[in-house]
Amino acid sequence: MRIAVLSRNPNLYSTRRLKEAIEDAGHEALIIDHSLCDLVIEQEGPSIFYKGEKLRDIQAIIPRIGASVTFYGTAVVRQFELMGAFSAVESQAIVRSRDKLRSLQILSREGLGMPKTAFTNFSKGGEKQLIDQVGGAPLIIKLLEGTQGLGVVLAETKKAGQSVIEAFHGLKARIIVQEFIKEAKGADIRAFVVNGKVVGAMKRQGEEGEFRSNLHRGGQATVIKLSTAERRAALAAAKALGLAVAGVDMLQSARGPLILEVNSSPGLEGIEKATGVNIAGKIVEYIEASANKKTSKSKIKQ
Repeated sequence: MRIAVLSRNPNLYSTRRLKEAIEDAGHEALIIDHSLCDLVIEQEGPSIFYKGEKLRDIQAIIPRIGASVTFYGTAVVRQFELMGAFSAVESQAIVRSRDKLRSLQILSREGLGMPKTAFTNFSKGGEKQLIDQVGGAPLIIKLLEGTQGLGVVLAETKKAGQSVIEAFHGLKARIIVQEFIKEAKGADIRAFVVNGKVVGAMKRQGEEGEFRSNLHRGGQATVIKLSTAERRAALAAAKALGLAVAGVDMLQSARGPLILEVNSSPGLEGIEKATGVNIAGKIVEYIEASANKKTSKSKIKQ
């Protein structure tokens, strides 16, 4: 099978590990920079050209689409899907998960635990009301487009919160505000889901004095055994957003696990090093089983 990893950087840990896992399983691995793909749409059907060459006979893809190129990246994934390739993460699921507000709305509809969250249109003088809706200070203020802990602010007081919200609104930046979960103590959990199973989980602890636990912000990762409630929450969150491969970030709270975010392109380095689990291999196993099923169904239809 020819399996393509859609990645803009072949030297990234996740990209290298996926390539190794594909080849270890006896398949041909290709690294394709999706930002350099040209999509051709015509009566004869969709096609993709990469560096001037028409791509052919790719049975499956593993999208590693960065947030900054979500629109074009998902268009490339969709084109591969239309050409009959199996995608480890569906294009529409990527779009759904990248919209933080929409994903939280979906999780709320499913009755999943989450920090209380509020969103509003730009309105002068509405900052105090927005803060009150999530229980007052301290509170978290997040840019909707932020990633890896960037654009996330902890406001210790209501006055500080009003100032930050006013500043973001003055820049016409879309934000959400969330209640601060004190008992989490600057830590969160990432559960890695592949094909309806949690294949690894780690606890990420932020540096002393840092409320963000992201590894990119200096957080430390250790392996953790999930509770039944945490495992169920992770699986339900991935399912709600239609993600077969996902990193589900949760907080431990007095009222149970609270979903922060569901990532459609979760990094492999932290989770593999913390758990010792071959996560890349698990993704390839999922592709093998799913792509074979898709091929069988196509033959039956014919």
